[in-house]
Amino acid sequence: MKILLQIGIVFLICLVGEWISAVLPFAFPGSVIAMILLFLLLLFKVLKVEHIEEKASFVLNNMAFFFIPAGVGVMEYFDILGAYLVPFLVICVVSTILTFAVTAWTVIGVMRLQEHIAKRKGQRNGKVD
Repeated sequence: MKILLQIGIVFLICLVGEWISAVLPFAFPGSVIAMILLFLLLLFKVLKVEHIEEKASFVLNNMAFFFIPAGVGVMEYFDILGAYLVPFLVICVVSTILTFAVTAWTVIGVMRLQEHIAKRKGQRNGKVD
């Protein structure tokens, strides 16, 4: 019964996200709105992790199954994609490299910021490195 309640909570949040998406005057995915809504509910402790923990664990453990419909869809239109294979691969490779680079720069920036904050705290407490 607990898992059904957790599924109901997740589906309700998804439904609210879709409603918000339908009301907005511009196109925005309801699933993204639902994820933001779920994040905010967890952040402000309206919803506790325990309320959705088993459902979330199940989804994460079985993530590969959720990509099967997308893979089948790609294979269904492979003849159309074949005509654009080279541009498609170039876009995939370039976007992957850019994603890696931006992620690395972000991690480096956050680490430097943390070091700077730690040094300032140390100086305030009278510690000098």
